[in-house]
Amino acid sequence: MHTLTLTKGVPDFREGKVSFDEDGHLERGKTPTVMNPNDAYALNAALQTRVRHGGRVSVMSMGPPGYKEVLREAMATTYADDLYLISDREMAAADTWATAITLSAAIEEMGVPDLVFAGFKTADGETGHTGPQTCWCLDMPVVTHVTALDIDEEEERLRARRLVEGDLSETETVETDLPAFVVVDPEFEPSYRTARHRLTLKDLRETARERAESYEDALTVWDHADINVDPDYIGLDGSPTIVSSVDPIPKPPAEREATMVDPTDAEEMRDVLDAMRPLAGDAGDAAAAGGD
Repeated sequence: MHTLTLTKGVPDFREGKVSFDEDGHLERGKTPTVMNPNDAYALNAALQTRVRHGGRVSVMSMGPPGYKEVLREAMATTYADDLYLISDREMAAADTWATAITLSAAIEEMGVPDLVFAGFKTADGETGHTGPQTCWCLDMPVVTHVTALDIDEEEERLRARRLVEGDLSETETVETDLPAFVVVDPEFEPSYRTARHRLTLKDLRETARERAESYEDALTVWDHADINVDPDYIGLDGSPTIVSSVDPIPKPPAEREATMVDPTDAEEMRDVLDAMRPLAGDAGDAAAAGGD
């Protein structure tokens, strides 16, 4: 059983340092990056499949060299065996369609796995297009909004429970042949039902920690020539999406003033309590009545 999880680095909006060029394109090299939060569910699904059915786990990302750290984190999370970074300046400013073409070409180059996992959507674009579009390029069956899954290895079939049109109150169970593409919903929770599963998980965790420390030994980096794609069909040139404008959200300036207090100074701590009591309501009145 060979599984592949697609993951992506997204801007760390918490830092408030998102950089755009004059054409409105995100400058990823100048922007702090973290793993896309929704990819964690896809990684959990891949790990569950590995624990239950064995085999090999791969993780792939398309982006600048800095995405190596995202892949390292993914290796530690899903206990992956190998990593693939698809990185080339020709791929810059790609929309979801150009990204899908690039990823599908890379997947074909590595050898189409039994299962490809993708997150529900990314925190930067939030289109939810890249996974299904990549699947379309690969001509594989796709199951979306997956909340639980299992594999019949003898029949080479996937059985999955999925939300119906994203409705948490309604689910359905579907089956399809392998290889298949799975878009994992944030409602997915991995299940390790037997002692054997839990022991396998423990063993994998210990070996993965060592592997992640030297993750570059398991990392393959490909450019557009390595995956045999025409630069005219990837990156900005291959992106039909037109960005009319971008309005960055500036980080608001800090407006609070801080007063430094020495916790060993009884007088200063008394001033702190006096300031907090009105905010505590009845509890503050009770505390004041009780004395120091």
